[in-house]
Amino acid sequence: MATGTIRYWAAAKAAAGLAEEPYTADNLAQALDVAREKHPGELVRVLQRCSFLIDGDPVGTRGHETVRLAEGGTVEVLPPFAGG
Repeated sequence: MATGTIRYWAAAKAAAGLAEEPYTADNLAQALDVAREKHPGELVRVLQRCSFLIDGDPVGTRGHETVRLAEGGTVEVLPPFAGG
C-alpha cells in the first residue's frame, strides 16, 4: 500500500471540510472509497462530478481501479469549475 496526499479543491474541499488528507491505498478507486467512508454525504455526490490528477497527470476516462498510486504521491480532486 502506498501513502500520499489527497488534495480537495473548491466544492470538494467544502464537502470534505478540509483541504487535504493522507491516503493509504494501492489505486485511485481504493483511495476514493476511503474518502467516501470518511466523508459521507455531500462529498460522495461531489466526487461523481470530479476529475482527478495523479502526480500532475490527468486520469481521464481510465478506470479508477487501474490507476496505481505511488508512495508519496498526490491525488488532486477537481470539481467542475465555472468559467473554464
